[in-house]
Amino acid sequence: MEGKDKNKPKQVDAHSKDEQLENFRESSEGEFLTTAQGVKVSHTDDSLKAGERGPTLMEDFHFREKLTHFDHEPIPERIVHARGSGVHGYFECYESMTEYTMASFLSEKGKKTPVFVRFSQVVGNKGSADTVRDVRGFATKFYTDEGNYDLVGNNIPIFFIQDAIKFPDLVHAIKPDPDNHMPQASAAHDTFWDFISLMPESMHMVLWVLSDRAIPRSYSMMEGFGVNTFRFINAQGQARFVKFHWKPKKGMHSLVWDEAQKIAGKDPDFLRRDLWESIEMGQPFEFELGVQMIDEADEFKFDFDVLDVTKIWPEEDVPVKIIGKMTLNRNPDNFFAETEQVAFHPGNVVRGIDVTNDPLLQGRLFSYLDTQLIRLGGPNFTEIPINRPVVPVHNNQRRAYHRQTINKGKVNYFPNSLDDGFPKPAPAEEGGYVHYTERVDGHKIRNRSESFRDHFSQAKLFWNSLSQPEKKHLVEAAHFELGKVDNKNIRKRMVELFAQVDSVLAEQVAMGIGVPAPSGISPSPITKSSPALSMTNTVKSAKGRKVAILVDDGYNHAQLVQIEQALKQAGAQAQIVSMLLGTKKSMDGQEIEVDKPHVATASIMFDAIIIPGGHLSIEAMKKQGDALHFINEAFKHCKPIAALSEGVNLVRESSIQDIHLADSNQIVSDKGVVTALQPDSIAEFTERFIQALSEHRHWEREPSKALVPA
Repeated sequence: MEGKDKNKPKQVDAHSKDEQLENFRESSEGEFLTTAQGVKVSHTDDSLKAGERGPTLMEDFHFREKLTHFDHEPIPERIVHARGSGVHGYFECYESMTEYTMASFLSEKGKKTPVFVRFSQVVGNKGSADTVRDVRGFATKFYTDEGNYDLVGNNIPIFFIQDAIKFPDLVHAIKPDPDNHMPQASAAHDTFWDFISLMPESMHMVLWVLSDRAIPRSYSMMEGFGVNTFRFINAQGQARFVKFHWKPKKGMHSLVWDEAQKIAGKDPDFLRRDLWESIEMGQPFEFELGVQMIDEADEFKFDFDVLDVTKIWPEEDVPVKIIGKMTLNRNPDNFFAETEQVAFHPGNVVRGIDVTNDPLLQGRLFSYLDTQLIRLGGPNFTEIPINRPVVPVHNNQRRAYHRQTINKGKVNYFPNSLDDGFPKPAPAEEGGYVHYTERVDGHKIRNRSESFRDHFSQAKLFWNSLSQPEKKHLVEAAHFELGKVDNKNIRKRMVELFAQVDSVLAEQVAMGIGVPAPSGISPSPITKSSPALSMTNTVKSAKGRKVAILVDDGYNHAQLVQIEQALKQAGAQAQIVSMLLGTKKSMDGQEIEVDKPHVATASIMFDAIIIPGGHLSIEAMKKQGDALHFINEAFKHCKPIAALSEGVNLVRESSIQDIHLADSNQIVSDKGVVTALQPDSIAEFTERFIQALSEHRHWEREPSKALVPA
């Protein structure tokens, strides 16, 4: 009987599993912060440094434990920058930079260096959409003749936090909530804005993220920045502080928020597809590399600290010197082997480039390498083909997971006599890397310099520099983001922070999120602006733009052919859009293949639309709601629209208002809408359309009642 009872299955009540887990449930309510060893932590906002502006110390066990745990949290994708797109290319130096740096790849005019670039979204997982509002990663691996150099940056030149010890907190706050794992790839929730509302140092970055910079039209149309402050060092040992910039040859252009959200549903691979298809069509992505340099003697002459990553160096104060061009022209052969397995690290520098005591950079130097060890299965990730340098590698590291090189011989130590001392250190005159000799003085301290305490003046500089449409979009972005925050106290704190930037900004944000405008708060007194910060001051070009040509049976073939030729000459891409796939027959019996049917595309997938004539074609499209919606939506998003001959009648059938349309053969261009009934010159008509296309958007169409007063 006893044996029977012993083997009898236990009765498990509904709460038994909860009871088993009870001992593992932790509540942090009212508890002090501790390390994983249970040691109470007195300060977690600054890493331990040798003096307030000194380097981070390895003995900071709290910093290393916090970052190590964070680096190893996700399985198996990257913690941040999980969703990325890679592309091969080369960098060509414009002029010798030996006056400033010993870096070989910058040593002579015309020198070419192979590169691999990974563009990425920061917050979402691998399956998130491309067009979410987010910072974009812009990481470049130079395979130089002196070893690999990684320029690991973003499309925004600054960052949320000044010290890397806060990075786990930042990412934990912006990632999906740990209890319900929502929302995906979005900052629009309580935890992120709770964190930001308590971190005034983030205000400059927050304005950039709320701006149009956070929803780029294409990876080829966004700037890139090295973010941190580095050093150039020349052969004489002279050092200069340096910041890196990538300037897109196509100019800076963005999506509008409404289309960004719709594209996420229609084609979540929008930016990735644009990159892949452009390269396959022989249209490379081009960026010029620029540097800002500050002599060490001038380190303290500016109203910002050169080591503060929440600050830009205004281009009007520190000009950008263009030193070369990167051409991205080859897609990867295997996404996993290349784009997924590529490993970047800001500590991968070459002779003539060194790091600084920027406290965010100091943490990145530890964290990136630590992350690769868990993500790529051990220290031999450098042997993965995409990570291998183009120069020979010689060292005594011959073991560990996933070793691929088969080393011969019995010597794997230094010093040795059995192999004549090889591999042995290379002296500086033989190209050996030598760290810059910098004097470091200071007490071991968890603190930051007083020069890091100004959190609002550059946020105001950024706000002052935006055009009226850009300001309006920023306010609307704040309405969306903070409109999804349930906690009213968080919304109030954010408006109070906005008020320290600009009172109009705070009032307009408050108006849309159900909190009163703050009073008695003095905004930053800064009145200057930086024209370089506005996306309206950029290259105007039709190159790389995608144009939808709307047709149906009975279209005017001669007009269509001339339109296609003109767009091709301008470097734009044209696609035929109609109700259904298949062929369409022109009014004179010619045929053309449809590229996209209405059901599989929309105006949001294109930069502009053009409608050739043809009576039967236009009469058919007048009855198609999708064709009319194509026009209405493109107009709403301020995109160029053109119509020829009977095509003008289709525009008249749409909901477009307050636009002058052609009623004669004269070409009429009004707010980016170009029309003509029977123009004397189709070439002149297409030229006017391409000019409108080069402007990207025609913001004068937006509602006249602006949110932000001029």
